[in-house]
Amino acid sequence: MTNSVRRVLITGSNGFIGKSLCLRLSELSAFDVLRFTRTDDLDTLAKLVAKADVVVHLAGVNRPISTAEFQTGNVALTSALCKQVATEQRISGHIIPIIFASSTQAELTNPYGASKRQAEEVLLAHHKDTGLPICIYRLPGVFGKWCTPNYNSVVATFCYNTAHDLPLAIHAPSKQLDLVYIDDVVSSIIASLADNSPQKLAVVTPCYEVTLEDLATTIQSFKDSRQSGITARVGVGLMRALHATYLSYLSPSQFSYPLHKNVDERGEFVEMLKTEDSGQFSYFTAHPGITRGGHYHHTKTEKFLVLRGTAHFGFRHMVTDERFELTTHGGSPQVVETIPGWTHDITNIGTDELVVMLWANEIYDRAKPDTIHCKV
Repeated sequence: MTNSVRRVLITGSNGFIGKSLCLRLSELSAFDVLRFTRTDDLDTLAKLVAKADVVVHLAGVNRPISTAEFQTGNVALTSALCKQVATEQRISGHIIPIIFASSTQAELTNPYGASKRQAEEVLLAHHKDTGLPICIYRLPGVFGKWCTPNYNSVVATFCYNTAHDLPLAIHAPSKQLDLVYIDDVVSSIIASLADNSPQKLAVVTPCYEVTLEDLATTIQSFKDSRQSGITARVGVGLMRALHATYLSYLSPSQFSYPLHKNVDERGEFVEMLKTEDSGQFSYFTAHPGITRGGHYHHTKTEKFLVLRGTAHFGFRHMVTDERFELTTHGGSPQVVETIPGWTHDITNIGTDELVVMLWANEIYDRAKPDTIHCKV
């Protein structure tokens, strides 16, 4: 191991945040992970601190059997950690920063919040007495894969229950939640590992705001999309994070779902995915010698990609009668677009089954199909 590799001690490494942080750090050659879990004792903690270059303190208690456990799991453990870090500095001169995952509950008066606030105070006193670097995160609700449902995250509970056809208990639908996504938490912590500033109060961005009712509705829409075929806009922001989180609570038996297949003498046609405002994806097949299409659109547009076989595309302008044709092959990816005002068709001129991927810029509407049959 070279000196450029930082040894990161993670307390609570088997917890929700700990699992994701350990995995992300394992992907980075600059870090080596040391793990401390609830099954380890204080002697183990001392030995690990002696090896560490930095500590990420995630261990804590939030749902104890007795409120006294808040003191032992949150305050006393933090005190023991600070003592070991200070001892290591005194003995070896080794400067070990501590990054601490606190909670916005520290601003409240409940037993859990009080214990988190006391743990923060222990760290601040540690910094004042030793000058050693600390970084405190006051985290709102954290959500993402591997969070235990029916424990400390309503997002985890809603996702799990929805995925497994269990009811949701929503007592205050208009209640607003402040949420941060696990990937953003982990990315922020990794950035802080490189920052040895003496004292830092850190925040994770972005912080999302959503009501319980909207949260439940959004998660239900992910489940419903398998029936409707319509996916929500899950490419960015909160929707992206919630969609990934919901999927993580599916059991392996739910990893796939069937689609309806339309079959006739020409071949088959299957709609794979529909979007709210960016069209739909489908595929179709055609037997050798079969022609599909033979229609034009006023506004609707399409993109065809031949995946297997050989296809002849024919076009004719509906006003000028101008004609155009081309041939594409499955081994040479080429997108062919349909142009408004040109009637078009596609013929399998090969000896094998023709397989074609199709994107249309709008969901097919039987009432307003914008598809007028007309031979090329």
